[in-house]
Amino acid sequence: MKRVYVYVLIVAALGLAGTGWYFTDEHHRRDVAVRQSTAAANAAAQAIFSYDYRSFDASVANGKGFTTGGFADEYAQTTTALKSNAVAEQAIVRAAVSATGVVSAGLERVELLLYVDQYRRNANITGEKVDQNRVVLTMVPVGGAWKVAHAIAV
Repeated sequence: MKRVYVYVLIVAALGLAGTGWYFTDEHHRRDVAVRQSTAAANAAAQAIFSYDYRSFDASVANGKGFTTGGFADEYAQTTTALKSNAVAEQAIVRAAVSATGVVSAGLERVELLLYVDQYRRNANITGEKVDQNRVVLTMVPVGGAWKVAHAIAV
């Protein structure tokens, strides 16, 4: 009878150890996902929310490289509509991320809140103006890189 108790205790200990390892490993992988997606989101926001009328197509091509899925299509439509105004106004917009926070995180999807400052110049304004924006980017892994699958201003 004592042997049965010993075996039960061993199985229980192994089960607890396995459960602990699983949750520790998952937590570590989620932390890696957050770090990688945050780095990608900062670069993506700068590319997506910046453009220069003198090299508009190159600016858009750079931004498109950070997008995926339906958001890539939405980005293409938005920038196509923006081009004529950007050229007519000689607009230059440079985006910079001032802060980032995690809204939610999983292994296959991370939502990040970014504070994005857009420094803009154009023929209709004197000097440079700054627009302070907040945006939530949904990041997903695609082919080993984190890309923007959705963006919404908040």
